[in-house]
Amino acid sequence: MDLAQALSISAAGMDAQTKRLRVIAENLANQDSTGSFPGATPYQRKTTVFGSVLDSKLGAETVQVKSIVPDRSAFPQKYDPSNPAADPTGYVRTPNVNSFVEMMDMREAERSYSANLNVMQASRSMLTRVIDLLK
Repeated sequence: MDLAQALSISAAGMDAQTKRLRVIAENLANQDSTGSFPGATPYQRKTTVFGSVLDSKLGAETVQVKSIVPDRSAFPQKYDPSNPAADPTGYVRTPNVNSFVEMMDMREAERSYSANLNVMQASRSMLTRVIDLLK
């Protein structure tokens, strides 16, 4: 693998993690979004699915976001009879977003992004040294 390939592969990894972070941010922003009427579905958590794609130009496999899918876990309920989305018994379905899980996902995405950035910086440094040697 040449250094240009390493840069492109790292860039693809950083792009995928950026999209993952956007999904996590959307989940966190909507963690308190309930329906507006009784029985309405609250915000449903989204997850990112990655896939490996052969980049014919590079001749190497890179990662990309394959899809963004809804989390099918159950919606928790909380007792809040004053909420407009409360059912006749006073319970409201709340989003299936757990801020602890989202923060752990965010930390993992940050570390993956950082690892790709380190590879990119090392490759750039090596390219700079090669250019300096050719002068």
